Amino acid sequence: MRLFMEVYKAYAQGRAEKDPSESWYQGEIGFLDFYVIPLAKKLKDCGVFGVSSDEYLNYALMNRAEWERRGRTIVAENVEIAKKEFRHLLKPKVIHEASGLV
Repeated sequence: MRLFMEVYKAYAQGRAEKDPSESWYQGEIGFLDFYVIPLAKKLKDCGVFGVSSDEYLNYALMNRAEWERRGRTIVAENVEIAKKEFRHLLKPKVIHEASGLV
């Protein structure tokens, strides 16, 4: 959540072009699929952590499944928190966008 809030704050301040909530869910899926799970598989294959290596892979796969189930809701909840926390930063941007000058 802290990284999301940091990135959302940058967006609210105009330091980032894209609203992170638009891609956060899918980005986390990609992070799990292309970094965490392959790393856990490599740890399992080399056996460097013994029995724990299998557990790491299982936890990574369970995290992936849970993110699929709950990720969109978590992102929506984080957006609501971010909008409340950074509303003072969003107002000028919203006014500017509404003016049609964007």
